[in-house]
Amino acid sequence: MEVIRQDILLGKLTPGQKLVVADLKERYNVGASPIREALVQLSWKKYVKFAPQKGCWVAPVSIEELQDLFSANNVISRELLTRAITQGDEAWELNILTTYHKLSRLDPALDDTDLSEWEQRHSDFHTAILTSANSPVMLDIYNDIYDQIKRYRHIWVSKTREAEDRYNDQGEHEALMKAVLDRDIELAQKIMQTHFERAVDDIKNHL
Repeated sequence: MEVIRQDILLGKLTPGQKLVVADLKERYNVGASPIREALVQLSWKKYVKFAPQKGCWVAPVSIEELQDLFSANNVISRELLTRAITQGDEAWELNILTTYHKLSRLDPALDDTDLSEWEQRHSDFHTAILTSANSPVMLDIYNDIYDQIKRYRHIWVSKTREAEDRYNDQGEHEALMKAVLDRDIELAQKIMQTHFERAVDDIKNHL
């Protein structure tokens, strides 16, 4: 499943593209059963869509879905962020520092950067901030939404753009880290809101 998911994220399998099991068998050199199982699992994550009697496609992307996902992400992230800052301990702070350091070591705009590795580090950083919220249910919802947003984020960090138009975090991750560690809930929420809004505006321009 992971190799198909990565090909969807990286645009090697494009939104709306029909996924034929026979073609995927040849592409990935595996049997039909693992391919079908992977497609089912990816449909649960909303990366692919099935149509009865018609087949399977890479899930389409749209401005409407983009805005809805980021709106939902913003609502739940604000609540988790408030709880995390209120309840976070020293281990939580250390994890934030560690994940930020790892994230800052990679620039997704560079041609030699592994975007899959950057995405994992980016996810680890944002998750680290929220883990001390002590709400497994809300964290599960957050993770589900975040996983769907990944398809759109890869449009944002795509290396197919001109160099001057590629992703730059404009210091937002560092500013967010500092605000969180300073226990400044209002500032941290403001930075996160700006981060989300800039992502939506930029992605909309490239859909």
